[in-house]
Amino acid sequence: MKIDAFCHLLPTAYAERLFAITDSAVARNIQKRVSGVPALVDLDERFRVMDEFGPDYRQIINTAAPPLDDLGPRARTAELARIANDGMADLVARHPDRFEGFCAAVALDDVDNAIGEVDRAFDELGAVGVQIYTHVNGGPMDQERFFPFYEAVARRGEKMIQVHPCRDSSWSDYKTEERSKFEIWWTLGWEYDLSAFMSRLVFSGVFERLPDIKILIHHGGAMIPHFAGRVGPGWDQLGSRTPADQAEDITGYPLTQRPIDYFKKFYVDTAYFGAGDSMRTAIKFFGVDHTLFGSDTPFDPEKGPGYIRDTIANLNDMDILTDADRDRIYSGNVTALLGLDKDAAPRASVESEVSL
Repeated sequence: MKIDAFCHLLPTAYAERLFAITDSAVARNIQKRVSGVPALVDLDERFRVMDEFGPDYRQIINTAAPPLDDLGPRARTAELARIANDGMADLVARHPDRFEGFCAAVALDDVDNAIGEVDRAFDELGAVGVQIYTHVNGGPMDQERFFPFYEAVARRGEKMIQVHPCRDSSWSDYKTEERSKFEIWWTLGWEYDLSAFMSRLVFSGVFERLPDIKILIHHGGAMIPHFAGRVGPGWDQLGSRTPADQAEDITGYPLTQRPIDYFKKFYVDTAYFGAGDSMRTAIKFFGVDHTLFGSDTPFDPEKGPGYIRDTIANLNDMDILTDADRDRIYSGNVTALLGLDKDAAPRASVESEVSL
């Protein structure tokens, strides 16, 4: 069994509501991008892509960027969350042999409403987790106002928080410029966003305060495993580079372990887009038990199968992994993390469906 733990999909009703928004530049941008990726909305195309990987391949689905918070006033973003979650729950219920579960959409511009929606998604719709982004309206996610949300998910035990990056061209590469060029905001900026998010949560003491919280970071933990020397012995010297008049910038929640030890408490996926050496580094840093198979489909150049195929090839070719390790990454870890059905049967093969 292969359970792809980080896949994007737009339920029909949600896509229709998203495409009806005409007063948001962010909405217009995603409308353009989605139009070129049929497997996001077309189930026939989606299933055709999935069939390439056999009857034991399934997905945990979520909606695609941008964050709901960027799509308009609070009443609209709350409406979008409800529509998205109802749609994903329906897809999981109607296609259990395709979709192992879904992670709810929430708008964190209203924390109380987000908690209510995630409770509804867990209790009434059966969501296995919730997807959030690396900032809300440009603000950091370690603000105390978000702690009740983290707490609400953490107390649920077998539920996870998926974290997706988000910035656009308005986040310039240099102070003297107005926009980021050459899509640097995406290629490098998204990985910085994820890394900064992780760092701020570590120093806010989220793992000290909520030791049972389960946070899955997209793109293999981004920059963190590749800069382990700076994250480790570098941050062991926290404060040595900070002027005395900026001491408040290095004062956070009192930590009882080295900073690097907290980073290893995050879970990460394998969405490295075929970069096997980078994936190897991430697995060695976070460990097999904190690594979940995830492809980021369908945003590859083939609009569906490419990243899945490359990720499987990377994992199958990696000589640091045993067969037992691969089993844990492919399905064992996510099954244990979320309390999924260990005895789920694969769907019939394409040939069997035809013969029937």
